Amino acid sequence: MINDRIVACRRCPRLVAWREQVAREKKREFRGWDYWGRPVPSLGDFSARVLIVGLAPGAHGANRTGRLFTGDSSGRWLFRALHKAGFASQPTCEHRDDGLRLIDCYITAAIHCAPPGNKPLPSEIANCNSYLREELDSLRNLRVVIALGRIAFETYLKTRSVAPLPEFGHNRRYDLTPALIASYHPSRQNTNTGKLTERMFDAVFAQAKALLV
Repeated sequence: MINDRIVACRRCPRLVAWREQVAREKKREFRGWDYWGRPVPSLGDFSARVLIVGLAPGAHGANRTGRLFTGDSSGRWLFRALHKAGFASQPTCEHRDDGLRLIDCYITAAIHCAPPGNKPLPSEIANCNSYLREELDSLRNLRVVIALGRIAFETYLKTRSVAPLPEFGHNRRYDLTPALIASYHPSRQNTNTGKLTERMFDAVFAQAKALLV
């Protein structure tokens, strides 16, 4: 299984050291948690028609919980929007055993380890790219891809060997097969400043849903 190989991966020394350091030292509000501290596997079923590509696990989110986009503000934005659009069974995402199920949706990331400062090196993205390639080969029913943020957008396009790279634009649809929709990442940097609003984010998933009809 690809997720077993992702969880066991130690290709990037800097990321291995960082994710394990964070898991040891922890954040004060999560002192009682047993941090995951490993690469975070993808989430969903290969029969899904919608793929979401994120950037990386959050140091005290998915690196703590062991499930992508779980336990931090980005995940709260994402799963609320997914639930509203019918792609998730519930709008909350606090731990990996909270009962959340994806519906016709698969979530992966450009890299599967939490990077320092949320900034992976190009070499680290390259090291992780074989997993994304394998997932794309396995997602045979894929109709729509949603890339959250510029790094996820460019990583997906490069994986697909699309050149030249088109300009990134929020809720912009790109004429590829499967269809590609770009979105601002639901990071605090974007949501706290108003660069990304709930209405803007919901529009991305409404467009994706319309493309499945």
